[in-house]
Amino acid sequence: MSDVRLVLRSTRVITPEGARPASVEVADGRIAAVRAHDAGVPAGARLEDLGDDVLLPGLVDTHVHVNDPGRTEWEGFWTATRAAAAGGVTTLIDMPLNSIPPTTTVANLRVKQAVATPKAHVDVGFWGGALPDNVEDLRALHDAGVFGFKAFLSPSGVEEFPELDREQLGRSLAEIAGFGGLLVVHAEDPGRLAAAPQKGGRKYADFLASRPRDAEHAAVGELLDQARRLDARVHVLHLSSADALPLIAAARRDGVRVTVESCPHYLTLTAEEVPDGASEFKCCPPIREAANRDALWAGLADGTIDCVVSDHSPSTADLKTDDFATAWGGISSLQLGLPAIWTEARRRGHTLEDVVRWMSARPAELAGLDRKGAVEAGRDADFAVLAPDETFTVDAAALQHRNRVTAYAGRTLYGVVKSTWLRGERIAAADGWFREPSGRLLERKR
Repeated sequence: MSDVRLVLRSTRVITPEGARPASVEVADGRIAAVRAHDAGVPAGARLEDLGDDVLLPGLVDTHVHVNDPGRTEWEGFWTATRAAAAGGVTTLIDMPLNSIPPTTTVANLRVKQAVATPKAHVDVGFWGGALPDNVEDLRALHDAGVFGFKAFLSPSGVEEFPELDREQLGRSLAEIAGFGGLLVVHAEDPGRLAAAPQKGGRKYADFLASRPRDAEHAAVGELLDQARRLDARVHVLHLSSADALPLIAAARRDGVRVTVESCPHYLTLTAEEVPDGASEFKCCPPIREAANRDALWAGLADGTIDCVVSDHSPSTADLKTDDFATAWGGISSLQLGLPAIWTEARRRGHTLEDVVRWMSARPAELAGLDRKGAVEAGRDADFAVLAPDETFTVDAAALQHRNRVTAYAGRTLYGVVKSTWLRGERIAAADGWFREPSGRLLERKR
């Protein structure tokens, strides 16, 4: 008890057992205890009474493109992690591509770690990359602490990170399964994409037709077949097509070790509302129709979709041209994921407990981060303080990521992040205050 230096008190704390009034005691950067709301404050401890603001576990975003080094004009660890902190995200895992070098060897991993160390406002881990020619590097990367391996089944958009064909996927997956690793996959079938109409231009309908649902369905099917054959653990990234959900659910019932994520833009935006020429809405796979969005929410509700993560993939503003064929495909939402999802979730009758499960607990489980993702004794004292009934209108100029382009501009969202805490220290506040970088680099638990 004498080691407790901070108590956070709220009438609504989201714990694994549900929401309740509580006082959360913090000692040495970890949660020492979750006690009754009116529990006495230990001698020498400071009380932060949050009133009716909700205390959540800090969000865990396992899909972030930081692009640093090499494309730091697109993003960077300083700006990306500030955006994360502003949005209640206390842990992120960086994708291996869009930086130069990509995280495909241990030497390249060390470069990225060195760049991130002085800049990280939140905790940062790293995915490795699985390429056609680096199978023999995968085990060394695993031993160096990456959380798993990212692969594309269709062109990635950057030449230094080529996709895997069927044979290469099998070879990489066999290697990864051999040491008990995880492969996370951008699943679109290149043949189906090549066969789709490729008109280009300003019309969003033409872009949508160029990335058909059956491209996702076919690629997910191939991935599940390989995972079944090799008894491998796989994760489907940024699922946009609900057509693949029955296939995934059936494979899971058959014992295939597969998990699935979707993203705020697929769950809150619809194809019908995307203006022609508005490439701030472009991503791959694409934002689809409202009926598809409804089906994705059903997949979340029944547990087929495990996680909701950002796929924050920014670029410089000049790459967001009004031609959907040539514009960079990526949506920047690291700072806005929590309010975007909460706004839609509350409309559909979901609770903050659901949101915490999708955006904190399950991403932490995916990555094996057993000290993240929950408000309970023994976990890191990482928190987001949320005013769930307050609203704000998204102003791109107020965002913290480097290039302030967003598909959410002008939208009114529920849920104001009042403050964010990392290991018991406040790192960001709603008034624009940020602590100097104090994030740590994380490695996979061995």
